[in-house]
Amino acid sequence: VYVKMFTNSPFLVCMDLALSQEEVIDPNYLWIGPDGKNLEGQIYVNLTETGKLMVIGFKESMSGAYTCTLSHKILETDTQDEREMFEAYKFMVYAYREPDYAYKITVRFTTKECKLVANDKFFEELKIILDNIISDLACHVIDPSYKCHSVKKPKHSLLYELFVTFQVNPFAPGWEEVCNQLPYDCEDATNMRVQEARDRIEEFFNKQAYALKHDFQTLPTIHYVDHSFEVIRIDSCRPGFGKNDITHNDCASCCVVCDPGTYSPNNEVTCRTCVRTEIKQYGAKSC
Repeated sequence: VYVKMFTNSPFLVCMDLALSQEEVIDPNYLWIGPDGKNLEGQIYVNLTETGKLMVIGFKESMSGAYTCTLSHKILETDTQDEREMFEAYKFMVYAYREPDYAYKITVRFTTKECKLVANDKFFEELKIILDNIISDLACHVIDPSYKCHSVKKPKHSLLYELFVTFQVNPFAPGWEEVCNQLPYDCEDATNMRVQEARDRIEEFFNKQAYALKHDFQTLPTIHYVDHSFEVIRIDSCRPGFGKNDITHNDCASCCVVCDPGTYSPNNEVTCRTCVRTEIKQYGAKSC
């Protein structure tokens, strides 16, 4: 079972499907949490009289095995004997977060030649424009670079193009203040901001293409290559979380809390194995 951080878990039912279709006499439920303690009376759980368990405000440390023992009676009608039966059910419950998104974008511009002095100046201006488009979203452009290549297209003479690459990142200076205005965690809001930033930049390049077709009698020396906009989403996980499509294939796109024995100190998407010391808790950020 995967529970998003700071939300409530679904109800875990202390019964299997077959038993739920039958009459159960004198049922009694005992829920034990990952720390080995009886969960009855704990303030962070909702435990119903029919043995359903909900964990409230889920955190990393609440991950682990939740075990329920169901005892009930079977009455022998012919002998009037009573037999007590015990069934045990185990749930592995993991905290998860949505990954933080960033977008790697590639665009191309036609230029006169690769040694043109204006290429560098154009690239510097482009970076400033892109940052200005998204600055109010607390997003920024990182790792910008370009290379000039000669390109031979079918039925055309040799062309020169600038291949521009950059990332749209949601952690520009001031992003913490934006997050502090939100309850709990802010990856959903962060992802919405960077999605908006990505959409604005795509719209900017679409307008370039439109303007070149409709507003210019003579094409500028350096101009956008229509339909060259390409975007790839890059995911990262918060420290203490990682992706694992083998052990957590039911939540393969999620950043799941690192298991005991593993840790994640940064924003990578994998939990590392700790070989020096024994990590017993979930969500370790160091070894």
